[in-house]
Amino acid sequence: MEAKNLSKRWILAFYTPRSSLEACKSAVFDAGAGCYSGRGNYTECCWATFGIGQYRPGNAADPHIGVAGRLEKVEEAKVEVLCIGEEVLNKAIQSLKEAHPYEEPAYYVIKLEEF
Repeated sequence: MEAKNLSKRWILAFYTPRSSLEACKSAVFDAGAGCYSGRGNYTECCWATFGIGQYRPGNAADPHIGVAGRLEKVEEAKVEVLCIGEEVLNKAIQSLKEAHPYEEPAYYVIKLEEF
């Protein structure tokens, strides 16, 4: 059986304050994330859920929201977006870091397997 020649795919998941949601989504979409090729040629696809994130900035931190040393709770969105190809993934992460208001944006990457 001949192996399929498929592009590598990942899910980029990130958290952002609700006030920065649209800017962060636009940044990763502009980098090429959220596109599904095929008959429908869908773009700007993602999944977003909302919840409360919390963090305590260290003494040397310069937090966008909150004060160093004090526990902060923020209404945030978790966004999941498909990245097809390593170049798109890297560009999306870099664009997210540039658009995100936090000193250290929280994100993770999941590699997808074809079945």
